[in-house]
Amino acid sequence: MNARTVPNWPNHDEAWQEWKSAMNSARMHHGWILAGKKGLGKLAFAQAAARELVAEDGIPQPPGEHPDILTVTYGPKDKKAQSAFEAGKAYELARSIRIAQIREMQRRLTVRPTLGARRVVIINPADDMERATSNALLKSLEEPPEGTFFILVTHRPARLLPTIRSRCRILRFPALTDDQLAKMLTDAGERSDFDAAICAAEGSFGAALQFAEQDLGPIAAQIDRLLSQGDRDMTGRGELSRLIGPRADRERLSAVFELAQSIVANRARSSEGPRQRAALVEAHRELVTLAGQAPSYNFDTGLLCLEIGTLLYRAHVASEHAHG
Repeated sequence: MNARTVPNWPNHDEAWQEWKSAMNSARMHHGWILAGKKGLGKLAFAQAAARELVAEDGIPQPPGEHPDILTVTYGPKDKKAQSAFEAGKAYELARSIRIAQIREMQRRLTVRPTLGARRVVIINPADDMERATSNALLKSLEEPPEGTFFILVTHRPARLLPTIRSRCRILRFPALTDDQLAKMLTDAGERSDFDAAICAAEGSFGAALQFAEQDLGPIAAQIDRLLSQGDRDMTGRGELSRLIGPRADRERLSAVFELAQSIVANRARSSEGPRQRAALVEAHRELVTLAGQAPSYNFDTGLLCLEIGTLLYRAHVASEHAHG
């Protein structure tokens, strides 16, 4: 999601107070973790906070890309993707942040900042670093170059190495309220089914906006039907595949996975008994696993959609047994 979509994030107030207080203190901590679920504007906060940190009186600051703010994120998937990237063409992203990217960042830190005395490294999302990548970053966090600060954007802070967490201060970003989401969707120019988008988003503006932009209302309804009514003749799974689309791209599939996980999680929280809840928790776990595998395997999109439907159907069957 483009961080400029919505200029005001109402859930950032406390984070800004803590950040500004730290900037005004005698010694600014060199490592920060921005923690919260996906779609809460953490990257937008990181970018704005980094600009405040590197700005100095009397030194003009560029309006666009800043030479003293380095962002490490997903790079090209392979050599073919790298060639496309270098040619200015569309390319497939890697699933993780790799050690070579951290090594390149560390090489750049061997010289002084370009404009002032400070520099900021943003890693987004830090919870998608490979283990070797995390260990390489740890060395920089343990002995940061003078004037260098690190901001780690993370949706799942528990996936970070404990040694990384121990060297950083944590800023937590709360989920948005339904009223806040409705206003932000309106400000973003969306005119779709707000109620369904807000319900599926669970406090995440990114998820709500994705729901609206991808027109996921019919898919949400079909997921509900599979969980509630089952699908003994497979027509429901076929309909889900049709709604998702035979040529769904990575972004749409990601949105569908997040939607399915959200609906299953909501049902698990409101389930009537422990066996039904266990079935839904297992379905959620399998959806998370499949979502992680999907980008790296050469899945046929139609078969992948059927597999999503099958996981939902199994949850319904297990829930029926729980009542049986």
